[in-house]
Amino acid sequence: MDFEFDSATKQPPQKSTFLNVLAWIFIVLGGFATFMGLLQNVMIHMMFPKEQMSQLTQQAEHTEQIPFFAELMFNHFDFFFLFFLLVSAASFIAAIALLKRKNWARITFIVLMSIGIAWNLFGLVLQFTMFSAIPEFPAGQAPPPEFQNMMQVMKVATVIMVIAFSSLFAFIIMKLSSKKIKAEFA
Repeated sequence: MDFEFDSATKQPPQKSTFLNVLAWIFIVLGGFATFMGLLQNVMIHMMFPKEQMSQLTQQAEHTEQIPFFAELMFNHFDFFFLFFLLVSAASFIAAIALLKRKNWARITFIVLMSIGIAWNLFGLVLQFTMFSAIPEFPAGQAPPPEFQNMMQVMKVATVIMVIAFSSLFAFIIMKLSSKKIKAEFA
């Protein structure tokens, strides 16, 4: 009796190093960020009750002109930390599933990287908006040149970081959308 073994001729698709490295990086980062997010949420709810934060914001509104985004952030402080926790947990879970070659994890990563690009661009716009809302020095007083130089350095560094991270996230999206990577999830 002669048996043919199809399994000897068929080789399983080779797992890409890119996916393995990406998954492990995000398992470590996502796990750590999720742990930090849990601690932050516990701390926020224990140390800063929502009623006290609302009172402080209302008092500040009467004494100073607060930029819209700063007011929004202070009024919904707990939601920002909850959002961070949810995104961190989603990236951690998706990274584990990406290592196991689950297609939903690949799609989740593409969505998370897209959100990351949008968040970076929004943060850049927000930074320039917030810097323009900083009160000017009293009349007749010019800010020290060191202050102006440091503000310029901060703005340039932020722009460079946004470009770098947005480019990295776009690269990850392109790699995860490639035919070669998609074939590993079929």
